[in-house]
Amino acid sequence: MKTTLKQYTVAEICNGFVYNTYEGKGLYGLGGKLTIQPEYQRNYLYAEKGGKKEMDVIDSVLKGYPLGLLYFNKLTDGSLEVLDGQQRITSLGRFLTGKFAITFNRMEQYFDSLPADKQDKINKAELLVYECAGDESEIKEWFKTINIAGIPLNQQEVNNAVYSGPFVTLAKAQFSNSQNANINKWAAYISGSPLRQDYLATALEWVSRNYADTDMDKRVQHYMSDHRYCTNINELQTYFDSVIDWASRVFNCVEKEMCGLPWGEFYETYHSTPYNPQEVETIQKRLYADYYVKNRKGVFEYILGGCQKTELLDIRCFDEPTKRSVYARQTEEAKAHDVSNCPDCAMGHDSNKHKIWRLDEMDADHVTAWSKGGATDSANCQMLCKHHNCAKGNK
Repeated sequence: MKTTLKQYTVAEICNGFVYNTYEGKGLYGLGGKLTIQPEYQRNYLYAEKGGKKEMDVIDSVLKGYPLGLLYFNKLTDGSLEVLDGQQRITSLGRFLTGKFAITFNRMEQYFDSLPADKQDKINKAELLVYECAGDESEIKEWFKTINIAGIPLNQQEVNNAVYSGPFVTLAKAQFSNSQNANINKWAAYISGSPLRQDYLATALEWVSRNYADTDMDKRVQHYMSDHRYCTNINELQTYFDSVIDWASRVFNCVEKEMCGLPWGEFYETYHSTPYNPQEVETIQKRLYADYYVKNRKGVFEYILGGCQKTELLDIRCFDEPTKRSVYARQTEEAKAHDVSNCPDCAMGHDSNKHKIWRLDEMDADHVTAWSKGGATDSANCQMLCKHHNCAKGNK
């Protein structure tokens, strides 16, 4: 890869700058010669969290601090695209075009309201740029190694760069656009930020389920490679919508614990099972109101699986005072009747029929299983030897 060091002013870089608010990205600079956010680039992030980072960029320029090297990719037709620096360039362009204000002399001021000498200082600030020329694989490999302003690329951002093309362009427009009207609905099931590609990553994880790779990242990469030059995202969109629509039909009540669960896996496992949404809602509300359910995130898979796997709920166990009290009561009664203090052993005919077990040799058990409505209190507690407790299971 060949590199050439160039120098531009902020005014030159931002000449012809356009910011697309809907897509959240800077488009062009250098009078249209520079593409600021090619498709392999991440979304613009500096406006997040109140825009502190983009304000810091302007503050650095006003103080005369260097912004660091920028890297442009020089294409065969002579045009350029930003390889590294789009966050900083977009911040500069957004400020020069009045998209945000900074605090100057203890006042909120846009670029046009700054003193003329400060405007001039920003416009004439010099930026050092390496223009790089090479084939696609060289450019993409270089892009992957760059740490952009202290925010490392995540795996999906790297994937977008490696497999850039019409498919990624369309997929990002749908799943990486914070202005998409569906984001609020999707946010009930998917954690993270669309700008950091979390929604797109989830959609790709779900749709790539049938690829043979055991590693999820490799499945996604395989799928993106196969679809790189596709001019539609129909399969991706349809499968994603199917998962979300199924989850929202089964569960009428949306709870915060739904966010981030493996809904794609749930869909594959359970979508052929019929559910009555009203019955599901009744069970869900009962479990949410149950003091003994410690893991609410497990409620949804528990219901989908037919309310069988109580380990998903992490039910509160009997506390030590309860176990000791029940143990003492059972042991006293057992000795009075010359039988084992394990009720199941006492009913048997082997050598343990009269055995008095130590406390540490026994486990607390629900007389009526919790899943069948039994409470976790002393009235529904019995101590069984470990063998019979394991044998009982959820009966």
